[in-house]
Amino acid sequence: MRLVTYLDSAVARVGAVHNHAVIDLSDIAPDMLTLIAAGPAALEAARSRVANADGGRPLDGVTLLAPIPQPRQNIICLGMNYAAHAIESLRAKGLPEVLPAYPVFFSKSSSAINHPGAVIPLMPELSSQRDWEAELAFVIGRGGRNVSREDALGTIFGYTIINDVSARDLQARHQQFFFSKSLEGAAPMGPWIVTADEIPDPHALGLRLRLNGETMQDSYTGDMIFDIPTIIATLTRGMRLAPGDIIATGTPSGVGMGKTPQRWLASGDVLETEIDGIGVLRNPVV
Repeated sequence: MRLVTYLDSAVARVGAVHNHAVIDLSDIAPDMLTLIAAGPAALEAARSRVANADGGRPLDGVTLLAPIPQPRQNIICLGMNYAAHAIESLRAKGLPEVLPAYPVFFSKSSSAINHPGAVIPLMPELSSQRDWEAELAFVIGRGGRNVSREDALGTIFGYTIINDVSARDLQARHQQFFFSKSLEGAAPMGPWIVTADEIPDPHALGLRLRLNGETMQDSYTGDMIFDIPTIIATLTRGMRLAPGDIIATGTPSGVGMGKTPQRWLASGDVLETEIDGIGVLRNPVV
């Protein structure tokens, strides 16, 4: 299923996309976090509703929000998790081109979450080096601690797209990721969550980013240095993941910082982030 959060008379509701229509699921769960936490029974009820649905609201007439507009905690992110991107980042900073031996974790503020089709604020008064990062993200369905690699994929509720919009000058100035990646609107997410049963191998997905129609990033998720089971097993050795937690798995090469000459976002740009099996997340920059 493709699960969405959408606006209905200014009220956020949870629904499922079926045959280019949105089927309301708000009597099963009032929001996405509740649906995820309710477990398999709620998901089966949603599947039954979709299978027996008659019509629904046309998808192109609905305003979609990020699938989880207000998560309970910050987005957990992976840095330098694709070899070519790690090299381009280190080279751009004049650092030794050595790949990380362990996953590089940081967080991105939940207040940065943005919606499908929504504007990414450029904020030129704050940063002149805004960059893009196409990323596969997964959403935890069954949380816990000390999850083994073998059990890790079974804890996932579904997958979505995140564009980890970054301010490279702030990143260098403050010598950390959090502020530079947490500006308002800097985490477009969506357009929906695709449930895990529809993506049997999350490491076999094409991943692309287009800037004004020109392909900037073109890779596949099998190029991750640390795969999803490793990410989950590593995190849960020391912390408890909970239903609804969002983890972004890193970006491949092709970001603006790594280009010659470097390319930064400008007002009027349009970003399209695409992952096979999920869809396209489109956002203008103003």
